[in-house]
Amino acid sequence: MKTIGLMFAPLLAGTMLVLSANGVLAQGSTAHQMMHGAHSDAHAAGQGGGNPSLPGQDAFGAIQEIVGILQADPSTDWAKVNIGALRDHLVDMNRLAMDSAVRENSIDGGVEAIVTGQGRTLAAIQAMVIAHAPMIDSLNGWVVKAEMTTKGANLRVTAADPAEIARIRGLGFFGLMVSGSHHQPHHLGLARGENVHAK
Repeated sequence: MKTIGLMFAPLLAGTMLVLSANGVLAQGSTAHQMMHGAHSDAHAAGQGGGNPSLPGQDAFGAIQEIVGILQADPSTDWAKVNIGALRDHLVDMNRLAMDSAVRENSIDGGVEAIVTGQGRTLAAIQAMVIAHAPMIDSLNGWVVKAEMTTKGANLRVTAADPAEIARIRGLGFFGLMVSGSHHQPHHLGLARGENVHAK
């Protein structure tokens, strides 16, 4: 235990004590040299691993993916492309997920979610919940109803099958909001400048 304590001793006369492979304390390089060597090793390891693949932020990643699809598609009409609309939608998604207040109540056959917020979050709730409801209506036999309120929106999802009732309640509001596979096509449609909610 005394030896372990020495490992954490401060610099002594401009040098650092290091633990050798056989467990013996030995006088090594100065702290600066050791830190510099460790930094160089880490830098070299990073270079050897190639370029990073993650963009560093979720919205940038989603936009980057869509831009890549558009650039690879020779039929893309760049006069209609609207990446700003996609970015606005991603902001709404973030506000709904992070800033909204949700109260869930078990009701006969499923769940009711009362979703509220203020300012831009309120607008995001009203836009997204109302638009999402028809996308999951009839999914897994669900019956979905949404209504806008002055403070946000209410979402009711019910089913006749007891297994689906359990699934609905287990998913809760946010699980229901990500159900279905329409989000990615919706994002691409927004970026292409299409009226994705047109009937």
